[in-house]
Amino acid sequence: MLELRFTRRFSMGHRLIGGASESCALPHGHNEFVRVRLVANDRRPLDGHGNMVVSFERAKGRWHRFVDERLDHALQLSDADPLLGWFRAHEPERAARIVVTPGDPTTELMCCLLWSKLSAILHDDGDLLRCAELSIEETPTNAVSVTAEGADALLPCRDGWWMRADMSIS
Repeated sequence: MLELRFTRRFSMGHRLIGGASESCALPHGHNEFVRVRLVANDRRPLDGHGNMVVSFERAKGRWHRFVDERLDHALQLSDADPLLGWFRAHEPERAARIVVTPGDPTTELMCCLLWSKLSAILHDDGDLLRCAELSIEETPTNAVSVTAEGADALLPCRDGWWMRADMSIS
């Protein structure tokens, strides 16, 4: 099977208010790596001319723009976090840069949401590729991966920015 793999680094901030640990309840940040493994939906041989399933630029272009323009230096907050309401009331222009999640924005949840977002982007691009695996390295010692076989079942809800092929994050 032919696989395409891409890695993108981004910096982010978040806080977890659902009881993970007291240190995680304060806003803090990570420099994360998101890695994706894509596979071709069409298992035909290479064409003997261009010899690509799809160009690298096409395969990663929209995804990398999403990571660079929406995730990098964004704040991730639960839809129930009181800070979200504060930003919406007092700094609405900054609220637009907040990644809003259903519950705490844990690495596990973000992994599933980003898998879904990438899958929507790939579907919108003609279903030439599918995401077989997505992983987020939160720190050099902590990472989470989700595969196509399990990602859908882990989504807490199916109504949100992660289901759309656009650049939305809330």
